[in-house]
Amino acid sequence: MQFGTSKKIDVPRLQADLAAASVELLSAHCATDRVRLQYSPRDIVAHGERATLKKAIASAHALYDFFSEVHRHIKLAEKAER
Repeated sequence: MQFGTSKKIDVPRLQADLAAASVELLSAHCATDRVRLQYSPRDIVAHGERATLKKAIASAHALYDFFSEVHRHIKLAEKAER
């Protein structure tokens, strides 16, 4: 089911891109956990490079916004299937 799009979708390419993104997100999650488990937020702020932290935070917010929107569409699709 497609929502809000009229362009032709290359489904195999989309699925491959999602699989690759999933692997990259898992890698980012693991890297974040390594930092989180080794250092406190206070140490990260005190000794981390501020620009790097701000970029990481902006990326995390962008990911959250994107996947929140995808999640909303999943709920709509599931509701429509009922």
